[in-house]
Amino acid sequence: MLSDSSIENLINRNPKFDDITSSLQAIAKLPKAIDKETKKVIALARKFTDEEVKPHAIDLDRRMFEEPDYLPRDFVKKANEWGLYSRWLPKAVGGEGINLPSLTFFLEEVASVCLSMANLIGVHYLGVVSLSASFNMRLFKKICKETVAGYRNGKPCLISLAITEPGAGTDVEETELVDKGNIACHAEKVKDGYVLNGSKVFISNGHLSTWHIVIAYGDLKRPSESMVMLAVKTGAEGFSFGRQERKMGQKACPASELVFKDCFIPDEYVCIDADQMKHLSLSSREIAQRIVDHVLSPSRGGVGAFGAGVARGAYESALEFASETKVAGKLLINHEWAQCMLAEMCKNVMLARLSYIETNYANSLHGSFKQLLSKPAYFFNQYVPKLFLEKFFAPLLDHPSSTNQARKQNLEGQTVSEQQRTSGWASLSKFSATDLAVKNCHMALEMMGQAGLRHDRRVEKHFRDAKLLQIYEGTNQLNRLNVFKCFIGRSFPQAVVFDE
Repeated sequence: MLSDSSIENLINRNPKFDDITSSLQAIAKLPKAIDKETKKVIALARKFTDEEVKPHAIDLDRRMFEEPDYLPRDFVKKANEWGLYSRWLPKAVGGEGINLPSLTFFLEEVASVCLSMANLIGVHYLGVVSLSASFNMRLFKKICKETVAGYRNGKPCLISLAITEPGAGTDVEETELVDKGNIACHAEKVKDGYVLNGSKVFISNGHLSTWHIVIAYGDLKRPSESMVMLAVKTGAEGFSFGRQERKMGQKACPASELVFKDCFIPDEYVCIDADQMKHLSLSSREIAQRIVDHVLSPSRGGVGAFGAGVARGAYESALEFASETKVAGKLLINHEWAQCMLAEMCKNVMLARLSYIETNYANSLHGSFKQLLSKPAYFFNQYVPKLFLEKFFAPLLDHPSSTNQARKQNLEGQTVSEQQRTSGWASLSKFSATDLAVKNCHMALEMMGQAGLRHDRRVEKHFRDAKLLQIYEGTNQLNRLNVFKCFIGRSFPQAVVFDE
């Protein structure tokens, strides 16, 4: 019989225990108030979906077929009126300070009706997370306060992430791959800033965003060691919008081309570069991967929530059809084969949801959400008046020491095993939930037959929307390789990932 101390030693020596116990640890480590707060978010999501999404989703999708360059500014304005672009920002910068994991539950609700509309909200927070991943607290405060001002004055201020390039898609998300890609977005260091040249493609919300967090490279021959993150504002000289992609699904959320031609970015809008990385003990390559992981670990969990939402939308459409359609003299829902299919679809929804919830726990305990969701920080943010935080705490973010401390805690302070845990769970959720979404759409079409192809039944739209989920935020093939790297390959030194 092992003693308690022997068991404790075994646990401490084996980081794999934490891979499978994030949700268990969360019971004691995360604030209990998050549960009540998240339920309020779900209630808000259902009200918003009933009033602003369901009545317009089909008409908006139809309009995108007729006018491919149409931009859904009316919906963005309506979402802004509901405060959806600022509610999840910290109180210190004017937001409501709602816990970030709750956003995934909100996105599932909206995506169950229209994934495009969910993306028009969720992608903004991809930009927010990208900005925060540089841990440049001064710039984070400045841009977030502009977003809050946009809520108050009725002029939406959205943020996008610009990382994908015409010759390098998935490659830019792994330092092991980026040097092999055809990287072309160049940031040349000049006096007082950078000159940016190149283009970015498939940038969600690009045409609708005010700020763009651009990932560029100082040395195109060694991009893994020369990453530069820049904040570029719409209207900057040398920056223009190119085409909008013609997509099969998620049509209302624009996928934009951003073009930079001798675009000067002053030093005050440099989120992080090699010079700022010198203060850290890690190599520039290690820092670059940690920054990318701080972005992708929560965002891939968000895509998992999208997948759960679409899987649920397809399931609910099939369930409604089965409950009102007669086959061989009785309702379809009373046929055993249909009951088995519906049970399978219900299972797929629940598994997809569990995958992103576990990713939330991993990020809350070990990743991007860790600092804000520690009990002292969470309760400080919840119970100290917003006016006090904005007046007395926010000015501290302008001091260089705030940025230095944040980078040491979040970039240097995260262990390799914690990095693997958050990144691995995010990738697992991303490919699992999105594959389940496509599977549910396929099953719904099989059950509904010709009726499922009707636009007003929504299932064919869900199918078109779901397919794109398997491609962005890293293809599902890349995410499977990342799961191998994070959870399997680390135990086998002879295993080489991303070698082909």
